[in-house]
Amino acid sequence: MLFPVYWMFNVSLTPQQDMRKSPPDLFPLHPTFEGYRAVLDDQMPYLLTSLLIGLGTVALTLLLAAPAGYALAKLCPRGGGALQVVLLVAQMAPGIVMAMGFYGIFVDLGLTDAWWGLIIADSTLAVPFGVMIFYAFMTGIPAELTAAAWIDGAGPWRTFWSVILPVSRNAIVTVSLFSFLWAWSDFVFANTLDSGGGMRPITLGIYKYIGNNNQEWNAIMATAVIASVPAALLLILAQRYVAAGVTAGAVKD
Repeated sequence: MLFPVYWMFNVSLTPQQDMRKSPPDLFPLHPTFEGYRAVLDDQMPYLLTSLLIGLGTVALTLLLAAPAGYALAKLCPRGGGALQVVLLVAQMAPGIVMAMGFYGIFVDLGLTDAWWGLIIADSTLAVPFGVMIFYAFMTGIPAELTAAAWIDGAGPWRTFWSVILPVSRNAIVTVSLFSFLWAWSDFVFANTLDSGGGMRPITLGIYKYIGNNNQEWNAIMATAVIASVPAALLLILAQRYVAAGVTAGAVKD
């Protein structure tokens, strides 16, 4: 499973004249950083656009999913069970089907070349998942916490902001991580909703390098390596929060 990742790194350091060597070198005997220089010169705008889209998707997902999960878990609204079924069904829809629907809507609204249009599109995948994660985490929060807040005079919004969110840190990290990774690695929405503008994510930047007449595989692989670094760092830093219990230390025995 890790060999393609290693080969990606190996090719990114391979000189262009050795790219067709047979048999290929298993190690970069004569490493070159030409591909990485090309990334810094040509791909940096795509990386910044992907970062902007990823952070925007995280913000929009948390803004919508956290209150919705709280309402389903603690406020018990009418039709909450039916809404959960709808959220599950929404996650089963293929991305390409949703992309074609978005294309028709975005063409009418003139959003096919807007970076925030991609944030909206990517959030449609992350929000249902986020709501279900928040619902599952917040259901396990002891009722004594919310009851104590209500006794002290806190309303639903103050209880959510001051009590529920602080002990839902692990849920916030989990939802933020997955929504960012989905937006960062998205190609279907980006390619479908692209109209040739300048605000393109890194997935389209890599795709631009690949063509029938393009042989710059070290630059392509260098772009892929750099594009993988943010996701790898986030997974390393956030894994303990994803695995941790949501109510650890929230209530004293």
